[in-house]
Amino acid sequence: MSTAVVILNWNGRSLLEQFLPSVIRFSEGANIYVADNASTDDSVEFVQENFPQVKIIQNKENGGFAKGYNDALSGLSEDIFVLLNSDVEVTKNWLNPIHEIFKNEPKTAAVQPKILDFKRKNYFEYAGAAGGYIDKYGYPFCRGRIFDTLEEDHGQYNDDTPIFWASGACFAIRNTVYWEAGALDEDFFAHQEEIDLCWRIHNLGYQIKFSGISNVYHVGGATLDSMNPRKTFFNFRNSLYMLLKNVPTPNVYGILIMRMILDGIAGIKFLINGKFSHLYAILQAHTAFYRNFQKMHRKRRGITKNSEYYQVKSIIWSYFCLGKNEFSKLK
Repeated sequence: MSTAVVILNWNGRSLLEQFLPSVIRFSEGANIYVADNASTDDSVEFVQENFPQVKIIQNKENGGFAKGYNDALSGLSEDIFVLLNSDVEVTKNWLNPIHEIFKNEPKTAAVQPKILDFKRKNYFEYAGAAGGYIDKYGYPFCRGRIFDTLEEDHGQYNDDTPIFWASGACFAIRNTVYWEAGALDEDFFAHQEEIDLCWRIHNLGYQIKFSGISNVYHVGGATLDSMNPRKTFFNFRNSLYMLLKNVPTPNVYGILIMRMILDGIAGIKFLINGKFSHLYAILQAHTAFYRNFQKMHRKRRGITKNSEYYQVKSIIWSYFCLGKNEFSKLK
C-alpha cells in the first residue's frame, strides 16, 4: 500500500524547518511531498537544499487549502493520500495504525490520528482532537474538544472508532475515494472543506475512522489566527454552504433558517463585545451565501431522506445551557 504524505505550504519556511524533520524521520516507506501554493518566501529553495529526499509540487497560484490540495494530488498515484499541515509534529510509527485500518477495512475511506496540542502535549488540540462530529445545525465539535474546552488526554479515547469527520490537519484518505467523492470543494477556499468532503464520503456509503494509537502534535492557528475576522467569514459562510449541499431532504431549508438565526445571535454577541469586524464578517458570509445559493444547491447529490448525520441536536444547547463540556457527557 503506497502512501503520499503531502504538506501544503505557503510562505512557511520556519514551519518546514521545525516540523519537516520529524515527518522524514518517522514516515518510513512513504513518499513525502511539499506542495507549494505559490510562496513568495524562500521555503521551496530551503527544502530543495536541505531535504533533497522531499519532492516539490509547485502550484501555479495560492488557491487556498482546497484548490491547493486538489492541484497537488491530481498528479499523484499513491494508494493513500495523507494531507498533513506544515505545523504538525508526527511521532514514531504514526502511519502504521492508519495503514492497518485501511488494509483490514475496505469500507473505511479516511482515517484521522489522535491530534494533541504541540504546546501542551497532554491535551487534545482544537483542530481535530480525537475525531470530529457535527450537530443538527452544522456546528462542529470533537471528542476531546467542544468549542474552546479542551480535554486532557488520559487515554479515554485510545480506541479505533467511527467518526463523522477527520481533521484537515492530518487527514488520510484513499486515492480512489478522494476523487470519487468529488475532492475538496474549491469554492470553500479554506475552513470546513474537510467536513464537507467527509459528509460526501458518508453519502457514498463509506465510513471514516479515528485511530487512537497514532499520535501527532499540532501547533494550530499557524496559518490564520483563530480570532482573525477572515476565519470568521470562512467558517460562517462555509457552514451554510455545507448544510445546503448535504442536509437530507426535506429538512434542509428549515435547518438553514435555524442556523441563520443562530448566526444572528452570534453576531449580536460580537456586537456586545465590541468585535465589530467579526460582526461584519458574519454579514459578509451571509451575503456570499445568498449570492452563491443556486451554485451550491446544484451540488446536492447522493443524499437520502433518512441519512443520519448529527451526534446531538444542538451542541450550543448542550454546552452553554446544560454545561456538557466534555464529549462523554453528551451521551
